Amino acid sequence: MHLSDFRSVIDQYDVIFFDSYGVLRSYQGLVPGVDRTFALLEEQGKEYYIITNDASRSPELLASSFHRAGLYNIQPDHIISSGMLAKEFLDLKVNDGIVAYLGTENSAHYIESSGLHTMPVSEIDDSNMHKVNALVMLDDEGFDWFRDLNKAVNLLRHRTIPAIAANPDNSYPVNNHDVSIAVGALAHMIEKVVGKKFIRFGKPDTQIFMFAYERLQAKRSISKKDILMIGDTLATDILGGNKFGLDTMLVLTGNTQPKDAESRIVSTGIVPTWICEAAVV
Repeated sequence: MHLSDFRSVIDQYDVIFFDSYGVLRSYQGLVPGVDRTFALLEEQGKEYYIITNDASRSPELLASSFHRAGLYNIQPDHIISSGMLAKEFLDLKVNDGIVAYLGTENSAHYIESSGLHTMPVSEIDDSNMHKVNALVMLDDEGFDWFRDLNKAVNLLRHRTIPAIAANPDNSYPVNNHDVSIAVGALAHMIEKVVGKKFIRFGKPDTQIFMFAYERLQAKRSISKKDILMIGDTLATDILGGNKFGLDTMLVLTGNTQPKDAESRIVSTGIVPTWICEAAVV
């Protein structure tokens, strides 16, 4: 497996898309050296965006979390999350009534900003269930897994409404050895029970890349050949970037570790354009 020099690769592109968790940060904090990467991008005048499946917080709160970790370059307008796509869907498709959600109050920012009446699933009962016109799964925290997941199941059994998984990830790493169940896995479980499909937003679906690309095109004409997508996960970051026609870089600081990167690429058939040790100059 050939590893490329990170700086030599990014010098070939005008715009860099970064995944967040596993590329820029981990459970331990920032990946050492990523501050130098962003200082270089600023110095060279390159545009960059964080393309994340994290719908647990607003872009403002996500940016603040980078600032607290010591990475001050990333501003809210640099962040494109799957939660923003969920909001766009609700704006276009749900006109009134209650949007029930599973997640924290912070994650509900996206649907609250749509002007709809939002309510946690825990507050749904027989008196208001008939007013619920959408269910959105935003985060794996902020609710009682036994009580509220059962409520969500029965809500979908009784109401013909769109069900949205704003984060399609099945798991996320919590340390070097363990993972935790994420929203995407909970949505799969509920689908099996009720026999209804969730609408999913985020990587590897190309819609999130189109969302970012249209934002770029609104500012200037740019070719997909000038954009590089950097991620740590083959099945989301790299597959999604490849499907959208972008060059992709796999970094080995997150879900894909150096010891099994080559075997995973061979077994999945998901091939990045480049492989680098880390997103660090």
